[in-house]
Amino acid sequence: MLKKIIILSLIFSLTGINTFSADDIGNKVNEKEYPSSDAVLPKQNGNADFIIEGSVEKNIDMTLDKCIELALGNNPQINAAFHDILASDTRIKQVWSNYFPQFSWQTGYTRIRQLQLSDVFNRNLTFNYYILGQITLQQMLYDFGVTQNQATIRRLDYEANKTTLAATINDIIYQTKDAYYNLLYAMENKRVAEDTVKKFEMFYNQAKAFYEIGMNPKVDVTIAEVNLSNAKLQLIQADNAVNLAIAKLNNVMGVPFIDKYNVKERLNYHPVDVTFNEAIDIAREARPELKLAEIKVESANQTIKLTKKSYFPTLSVEGQLQVGGKSWASNYGYNFGGYLNFPTINGMLIKNEIKEARYLYDKEIANAKNTQNEIYLEIQNAFLMLEEKKNQIPVAMLGVKQAKENYELSYGRYRVGEANPTELKDAQINYQQAQLSYYNALYQYNSAKAALEKAIGKNLTQNTGDIVEFSK
Repeated sequence: MLKKIIILSLIFSLTGINTFSADDIGNKVNEKEYPSSDAVLPKQNGNADFIIEGSVEKNIDMTLDKCIELALGNNPQINAAFHDILASDTRIKQVWSNYFPQFSWQTGYTRIRQLQLSDVFNRNLTFNYYILGQITLQQMLYDFGVTQNQATIRRLDYEANKTTLAATINDIIYQTKDAYYNLLYAMENKRVAEDTVKKFEMFYNQAKAFYEIGMNPKVDVTIAEVNLSNAKLQLIQADNAVNLAIAKLNNVMGVPFIDKYNVKERLNYHPVDVTFNEAIDIAREARPELKLAEIKVESANQTIKLTKKSYFPTLSVEGQLQVGGKSWASNYGYNFGGYLNFPTINGMLIKNEIKEARYLYDKEIANAKNTQNEIYLEIQNAFLMLEEKKNQIPVAMLGVKQAKENYELSYGRYRVGEANPTELKDAQINYQQAQLSYYNALYQYNSAKAALEKAIGKNLTQNTGDIVEFSK
């Protein structure tokens, strides 16, 4: 339960991730720029759902939200980062233990043989026995803030581990999104391959029928048969690509191949409306690595203060009780006193340790600046990539529309005997490649959007509006 609370709080407070509902993404799109896909893409007959092995539940509808939920709960990297937090919390308590009394107990038994020369000849040996017990109680009263500085450094380490967990969560969410979109892309490719096989089966049957009535030569049947075989090979490759995409997604989610889940979502275009300056502003607040850099700078500053206190003594009190002798009650004593314990001072050593701490402080400042620059560059690259992929979508859609029209014309010509099998094959292949290019553009766009969300450390949610869905 504690793990879930920490992770969820980090998701909302550190990464700024709100919800992952696709309905919250998007804005109004110009229909002229992005035409309806119904007039562009072929219709898919039959059940287009994909049943996939790998879930910890049976027969559930897997969505992106569900994949992210599984990844946050099962990914080993997140689990490792979480236990770093627990370990750093115990180290804080270890430091504060300096303010608690130090208790020690010592006991012993001694047997002493007193030997004299006359005793040797008379064989009269004397043995003495001694019992010793000692209890020591020591309490540190004041150490000039050394423990306080140590505790501050340990607490900063704790905050650094929490921030590292937030960064890990941000990265795992991105990996999950990219793997999920890659799976949707592989599934779309498989659908295209299945449709291509159906079409080439239809061409083969058509060529065979024309040959049987003497309308076309035998070579047309052979060509159609070869085209069908190639299409089946492509379907095998597409099916294998789906399985590889499943394995990648399951690996990110940290789930084994156990049961089955259903994937019904399709690759769509969800527009986002964010400027580069807005992305930078979001990253300043949400990107965990920036906060981590600040924590490291402060930790280095605290280390300087701690090192300077190497000259200071420790004030403590100590009480001691001793009992012993030939019996426990034979002899006893006690003492109580205050102590001002000065460390062994090596001026040259401490002086250079302080210099080292200052150099490391300057190093962390430089690292913080470098982290900021790298994040800004990451945002710029992701922003430009998103714009590029967004502009490719209408071009790819137009290519599908043109390729489909060319295919329909070629098929019409073939049915009336005006086109040869090669022309029809080329038209179908062009149509297939146009669809694959279109789905690749959709995948690249969604992957770029996920990369931008990772770069700013927050899921991009905009004003609700119409979402353009490109589905068959």
